[in-house]
Amino acid sequence: MIFAPITDPGFYAVAVPAVLLMGISKSGFGSGFGALAVPMMALAVTVPQAAAILMPLLLVMDVLGMAAFRRDVDWRLLRFLVPFALLGTLLGTVLFKWVDARIVAALVGGLTLLFLAQRLLFPPRPDAPAPPRWVGALLTVTSGFTSFVAHAGGPPLNAYVIPLKLRPVVFTATMAFLFFVVNLSKWVPYAWLGLLDWRNFATSLVLLPVAPVGVWLGVRLARRIEPRLFYRLVYLGMFLTGIKLVWDGWMG
Repeated sequence: MIFAPITDPGFYAVAVPAVLLMGISKSGFGSGFGALAVPMMALAVTVPQAAAILMPLLLVMDVLGMAAFRRDVDWRLLRFLVPFALLGTLLGTVLFKWVDARIVAALVGGLTLLFLAQRLLFPPRPDAPAPPRWVGALLTVTSGFTSFVAHAGGPPLNAYVIPLKLRPVVFTATMAFLFFVVNLSKWVPYAWLGLLDWRNFATSLVLLPVAPVGVWLGVRLARRIEPRLFYRLVYLGMFLTGIKLVWDGWMG
């Protein structure tokens, strides 16, 4: 048993910005940006190792995000989303060893870009109805699966939740509580798959001070930002994520 963190400076050069982005993602508009964390860290370590290092940090970020936005949750929406998200993590557990994470990332990136293209080329009317619940169920299962495989659950879920036109703080709070449940559900499967080890945990502890900084920045912005700008930043995060995930999948 070796309780020693990664010491390569090149790793921390990409890991620190990745953790900051993941922390900001707990403010909601970073739901797109946060999905860049694993691809960024994968520049220095493998995708499974990057996902494992982020696990303890995600738990801390989720708790901080929940504390900041606990009064703004859409509980009805959350009760609908949680079972389908957990079904997605179950599928991720079963298929993890047979599915290439880069292929999954490329598919998530491609679907994200298609969603954005649809919103740009065929903008919805102000009175457009919310997406059907079966669409929400399918996208939420996809979100749970991609969250398990590559911590990239934000983009598929955004494709359903954005058209609901929630207020920024409600969007943020509901996503914070949902991903707390999702990320908590990953611990036992990750341990069973052998992804959690002392070296990764020690590295997580080194990166831990960065996590609350990212959450603090995101919370400050989310409570002061106008809804129009909020969703533009969501779209920007999704666009950058989509490009990066497709590129990683193509190059892989």
